[in-house]
Amino acid sequence: MNDLVSILTPTYNTEKFIRATLESVQNQTYQNWEMILVDDASTDKTVSIIEEFAQNDSRVKLFKLPENRGNGFARNAALEKATGKYIAYLDADDLWFSEKLEKQIQFLKMNNQPFTFSYYDSIDEEGNNLSRRVESPNPLTYNELFFCNYVGNLTAIYDSDYFGKIILETTQKRQDWRIWLTILKQIKIAKPVPEPLAFYRIRKNSISSSKFKLIKHNFGVYREFHGYNLVFSVLLMMRFLFTQLIIKRKYIKKI
Repeated sequence: MNDLVSILTPTYNTEKFIRATLESVQNQTYQNWEMILVDDASTDKTVSIIEEFAQNDSRVKLFKLPENRGNGFARNAALEKATGKYIAYLDADDLWFSEKLEKQIQFLKMNNQPFTFSYYDSIDEEGNNLSRRVESPNPLTYNELFFCNYVGNLTAIYDSDYFGKIILETTQKRQDWRIWLTILKQIKIAKPVPEPLAFYRIRKNSISSSKFKLIKHNFGVYREFHGYNLVFSVLLMMRFLFTQLIIKRKYIKKI
């Protein structure tokens, strides 16, 4: 069965990247998708670019927030509009390989899995390949995910018939990691498609480019999401940093 895939894309002032992102979705060999873009009150040309695509492709659906509410709110708003069996994530500055959806949907069905993700390559702001591939443990266990977010947001797909729509608090940072933890807490392990299927764009002003902010937001996963006390959260964070700096390095390959 050619099931519908709902692609969730929050946008905010991404006029420099959104056209390439949209084109990478339109170029998919798997064509039964809807792309739900929720614009978080952009002040540049992001909306006009999306509207141009939406006028020519009914699968591109734009919703505009009247005021800036943050990435998490926009993503949840997109999820509420989704009608597909499968939920996929794609940020407004990242790109998909043309066979991304086809290979992952086939992988889910062949392995009877409700969730999967893939490896991905990295590009810079100008789209230049950085010759850097990010892989993951295969299979990935809940315990491994607990100490490191190995799942690239731009690669994840889950079956909403199995999990329902996974909506988290919009104020929470590292919302993507919390979603994968929620999923793996149920299914215990996840299998990635063991090849790169997307390009992650590394931007100078992104949240992930700030090491201090990254530590702060990851600490919040232990303190707020899991609800551990301060001391135990600090100890877990130390293990997280060890995993991030030492263990995860072996999954980052030069290509």
